[in-house]
Amino acid sequence: MTARLHCFGESGNAYKAALTLALSGYDWEPVFVDFFNGATRTEAFRKLNVMGEVPVLEDAGRILSQSGAIMYHVVGRTGRLGGGEGEAEEILRWILWDNHKMSSQAGMTRFLMNFLPEDKRPKDVIAFMQARLRNAYATLDTHLAGRGWVVGSGPTIADLSCCGYLYYPEPFGFDRKDWPNIDRWLADIAALPGWQHPYDLMPGNPSDRASN
Repeated sequence: MTARLHCFGESGNAYKAALTLALSGYDWEPVFVDFFNGATRTEAFRKLNVMGEVPVLEDAGRILSQSGAIMYHVVGRTGRLGGGEGEAEEILRWILWDNHKMSSQAGMTRFLMNFLPEDKRPKDVIAFMQARLRNAYATLDTHLAGRGWVVGSGPTIADLSCCGYLYYPEPFGFDRKDWPNIDRWLADIAALPGWQHPYDLMPGNPSDRASN
């Protein structure tokens, strides 16, 4: 049975799950969640996920939320993208780091800078978040110096977690040319068979709303 990923293109966390499904060769399909018109706040969606967030995966009678849990589910079902022997804890370490230090802050900063009306964008908060993000980018860029992937000798869900927000075109204080090791790494991920940009892999794009 085809798995269903509830998602929308602008969500970097949903992209982590979608990209893991795509690169692992999973049988899945996206289900568009109209976040910007309040879909995640409806009673129907809260029954699906009480946390009121995407991504949500429906697979073989199970319902999973949170990108990390979904990524680990896919690894468990396919045996792919989980790293080699002895690497599990290091992969988990980088996923937890990303969720705490980079993705959560990148997602908030990108939202504040692009998806709020311009007169409601809190400049001081944005500047504070961007400073914290620069520290995160520096950590990742330094770690990637002299190595191909975040953990081990091949791509894992640690890479797919950490890259989740870094392909988006909207400004949030990240410029690939400022971080040469990250830039090379993102290019290598994009060269993997099955890779797609988030706006191609999942339904939902800022241009959809701009045309309405």
